[in-house]
Amino acid sequence: MDTNALKAFLTIVDQGSFSEAAETLHLTQPAISKRLAALENQLGTSLIDRSHRQIRLTDAGSRLLPHARRILDEIHNARVALSPDSGQVEGELQIIASHHIGLHHLPNWLRRFKREYPQVSINLQFMDSDAAYEQMRKRNAELAFVTLSDSMEPSFNVFAQWPDQMVFVAGAEHPLASLEHPALPDLADHPALLPDTTTATYRVVSRLFLEANLHLNPQMPTNYLETIKMMTSVGLGWSVLPLRMIDDSLRVLDVGKPVTRVLGGIGLSGRQLSNAAKALLTIVQEQEVA
Repeated sequence: MDTNALKAFLTIVDQGSFSEAAETLHLTQPAISKRLAALENQLGTSLIDRSHRQIRLTDAGSRLLPHARRILDEIHNARVALSPDSGQVEGELQIIASHHIGLHHLPNWLRRFKREYPQVSINLQFMDSDAAYEQMRKRNAELAFVTLSDSMEPSFNVFAQWPDQMVFVAGAEHPLASLEHPALPDLADHPALLPDTTTATYRVVSRLFLEANLHLNPQMPTNYLETIKMMTSVGLGWSVLPLRMIDDSLRVLDVGKPVTRVLGGIGLSGRQLSNAAKALLTIVQEQEVA
């Protein structure tokens, strides 16, 4: 089975269009269509339904998909195993980081990494954790540094993890900031500035309010914590933010309810890490987990 044809098939599926897949693989659209057609001819069945505007897999295409990913993963593993010098740390390292990790953790890692491994070229993407999981499923990065999910699929390996303490906060001039002993019922009377309902932070806070039989009033959800911090600092509502983000523009609200999320580095099960990825994980372990 032609691996280039398999990669064309997977890229069409992941990108959702022939034109974007062609651009991703630096091919013309007729060339990528030809590769897919050759694969379909070899297998004797149609893999993609071309009768709709959106890409839709046929039943055969759906059954081939996991096998195609595993085949290309094994080819990747073979290349890693057969590298000329197994101890050499070089080449390209593709990583994804959530916005918060990218701003508050990644700089220290990369500063040391570039000093110790100057032969490695880093390809870095920033995105929400949920989007990072999806990009990892598509094999668009080797490592992702994200907020770990309590419902993580077994297809992911967690290579490093550490707690990220969070606190309830309000702006310095917000009515809640003047309360000596604020409690959850006091917060329920004001808008909450929280990330999207799909995030671990929202689920933890929502559970606290649900257990206390209190109404949570979320406003203007965004997953970018720096934006939430700004909106909180000017008094638009209260929030829950990582302790390391707190400065003089915010007041910590000691409501007696500790909140902690878990951050970590993940990769795909069954896909071996390059020496560059292993070297970066060692640095992360030493700086965050130790």
